[in-house]
Amino acid sequence: MQNQTALTQKEVVSRQIAASLLNIEAIRLRPDQPFQWSSGWKSPIYCDNRVSLSFPEVRTYIKNALAEAIKSEFPGAEIVAGVATAGIAQGALVADVLRLPYSYVRPEPKKHGMGNQIEGRILKGQKVVVLEDLISTGGSSLKVVDVLREAGAEVLGMAAIFTYGFQLAADNFSEKNVKLVCLSDYDCLISEALKLDFIESSQLNTLSKWREDPSVWGV
Repeated sequence: MQNQTALTQKEVVSRQIAASLLNIEAIRLRPDQPFQWSSGWKSPIYCDNRVSLSFPEVRTYIKNALAEAIKSEFPGAEIVAGVATAGIAQGALVADVLRLPYSYVRPEPKKHGMGNQIEGRILKGQKVVVLEDLISTGGSSLKVVDVLREAGAEVLGMAAIFTYGFQLAADNFSEKNVKLVCLSDYDCLISEALKLDFIESSQLNTLSKWREDPSVWGV
């Protein structure tokens, strides 16, 4: 009974997050006029969860949901580490709710001053949860895990607002032995988008095909 209740709560959160991100245009769906990512991939979806920071109600809901997910899935967490740049603000908000220390990790060391890559203080052996806003392939997020592990931290896992749910990401996280917890995902988003009239049923096949092989979709 408890597991069923927890699953129901997760579904409620997932749907609320998806609907909120659509309503504030943090996520946009354009299957007939695809976006182009920096990787060169064409995509029917564009996600910028930093937009949520400009909407207090959405921002508060997300930070509390992330905090609850961390308490539930990573109860031994001793510090939160945000992924630069999009995870910096979200991570600080969540660490404040949890009353935990906070730091963030740059993509590469600074080329001046102390040459830091980890900003803030993380001690060897300290149990860290990485905070990210969006998971696509997982490549850049997992580089942060490598940096933290090299610094002697124990990475318990990663929490994120949204994931596209690529198999490649699942494989990458599995290979690095990193537990990933996301508040919402692509399947839930598409379901909410249809219900809220952001897309039409005739576009569902196109949206489904994209995730099967995004590297060649629209080429």
